[in-house]
Amino acid sequence: MKKLLLAAAALPAVSLLPLVTVSAPATAATTVTLDGVHVHVPAGGAQVVTVNHTVGHHARVVMWRKRSGHWTRMATAYDGRIGYGGLVLSWKRKQGTGTTPLGTFGLISAFGTHARKAGWDLSYRRIRKGDFWVEDNTSRYYNRYRNKSRGGFHWRLPESAENGSERLTDYPTQYEYSIVTGFNRQQVRHRGAGIFLHVNGRGATAGCVSAPRWFLRQMMARLDPRLHPVIAIGR
Repeated sequence: MKKLLLAAAALPAVSLLPLVTVSAPATAATTVTLDGVHVHVPAGGAQVVTVNHTVGHHARVVMWRKRSGHWTRMATAYDGRIGYGGLVLSWKRKQGTGTTPLGTFGLISAFGTHARKAGWDLSYRRIRKGDFWVEDNTSRYYNRYRNKSRGGFHWRLPESAENGSERLTDYPTQYEYSIVTGFNRQQVRHRGAGIFLHVNGRGATAGCVSAPRWFLRQMMARLDPRLHPVIAIGR
């Protein structure tokens, strides 16, 4: 996901203790509404991050946890960000439009600039020199993490090119902590690659969701693949 940072005034970030609960059946896959966002919860799902668009490229980002059949709000960030192109239905998204896809997607792995810490349960990779997120539509590794030493994509192309990929070391602030979503895991070309939940930059993203650093630190410590975490993006 190529970055375009737009200057924006900072909004306050507030962390909330568990205050809100929503009943939900403890059965297979289901749909619930949390903070006004429709969430498709997979079977066994017990962790959700909702993204509720507020104004411009700003959003409220909330982490939820289900216990004893109830969804409880664990943390809230009021200065989350979405793409400069706004929101779009996921199957209509086009690469390079700066849009954030609507819908529910898995939170499947993470990467960042730090060594892995105890208590981080998601699969994790520490960024190293030569690491890219492949956005080359001609590559079999489209929408995948890959080092240039392994080849298989046009890493020499500038990021601004149609088939240019994103060099992860270019974004040490945003990618200090970054969580990979399941958007376009089926690798539909030209739909877009690299939709993450990552640390805020100076303004809008080019399609990812971003949140304050403190919020990402909490996500890294709390997300558990055994609880089938998802992110749900709504209007």
